[in-house]
Amino acid sequence: MDIFKKLDTSKTDLGKYQNLVHGYMTFPKLEGEIGPVMTFQGKKVITWSVNNYLGLANLPEIRKTDAEAAAKWGLAYPMGARMMTGETKYHEKIEQQLADFVSKESGYLLNYGYQGMVSIIDSLVDRNDVIVYDSDSHACILDGSRLHMGKRFVFKHNDMESLDKQLAHATNFLKNKGNNNGGILVITEGVFGMEGDLGNLKGITDLKDKYDFRFFIDDAHGIGTMGETGAGTDEHFGVQDKVDVYFGTFAKAFAGIGAFVAAEKGIIDYLRYTMRSQIFAKSLPMPMVIGAMKRLELLQKNPEYKNKLWSIVNSLQKGLKENGFNLGVTESPVTPVFFEGDDTMVIKITKDLRENYGIFCSAVVYPVIPKGKIMLRLIPTASHEQEHVDKTIAAFSEIQDKLKKGVYDN
Repeated sequence: MDIFKKLDTSKTDLGKYQNLVHGYMTFPKLEGEIGPVMTFQGKKVITWSVNNYLGLANLPEIRKTDAEAAAKWGLAYPMGARMMTGETKYHEKIEQQLADFVSKESGYLLNYGYQGMVSIIDSLVDRNDVIVYDSDSHACILDGSRLHMGKRFVFKHNDMESLDKQLAHATNFLKNKGNNNGGILVITEGVFGMEGDLGNLKGITDLKDKYDFRFFIDDAHGIGTMGETGAGTDEHFGVQDKVDVYFGTFAKAFAGIGAFVAAEKGIIDYLRYTMRSQIFAKSLPMPMVIGAMKRLELLQKNPEYKNKLWSIVNSLQKGLKENGFNLGVTESPVTPVFFEGDDTMVIKITKDLRENYGIFCSAVVYPVIPKGKIMLRLIPTASHEQEHVDKTIAAFSEIQDKLKKGVYDN
């Protein structure tokens, strides 16, 4: 069979809806400066779908730093992969700054988060090792684990009894194989980006007293937003010294491009010479590196950014709950709002919000959440104001009333 012909009839869960939702529900074009109000299809909308948590994206000092770095170095420098000709003192400087920030000995820059996570997993384990990961992990963790040529076990989301059982299976598997060269890597997220709950980092690290494993967390949504200093979800739980490998991205709170991994120096030195996604890829361009330095500096010197974020988070979530909305189990800025309904219902609700109320948020349906459920996900930021919160709560209340009256049924 012609492989291209097969692709026409084998679309993914998302792809099969593309004729109906492309350009509106999927691949929408938000225009204008990144902020709480942007333009969608010619209309101003309150935007709750951009992960600009700390509001850094359009701060004057950020724009100035980005522009000056681009003017000085351009986007090509340094030219080549890090191992060959792409190394600079600035890459090394930001790596150590980031490592110090998250209380690790050493760090390494990554070009992208998804790519980096897959490559870190690939580098840390070989066919003798066992991976144990949370069932609700991000796609980058799932894909990295599925590419693993050794054994893997999945534990129920944040269920420590399930993790205990899977760690016992993993330990016995290695023992029964007489595999003295294999170890166990446990992977989870700090903040689960879809429903906003936190990984049970304390529960997982407590199991280190019972089992021999290394612990790796993806804290893409936690870096900058969680913990007293913004150093992440492991700081929030007080377990930084028990997390062996820490991953953070620049794509969310840092409002940039790239990511980093931090651990003890020996592990970072190993990854530096092992991660194929970095060895065979061009070095992160200088404007992104200089920009990351500035973002980290502002994050550390201005705790009011995180405080403002949490002020908006608390106001939005409190207001929605008081109006009877189900926000699930979120403990982070990620704010899911659950409704009853199907795929066509979510399209109607989303269109009503955007066209008639000027509210832009992302819609989530099965298989991400159970059938018969709709989730609208809101991402509060430090750039939002109380007026945006009030308008949104009022709009959601009217949507809820319409649902009860069956307005969207036809």
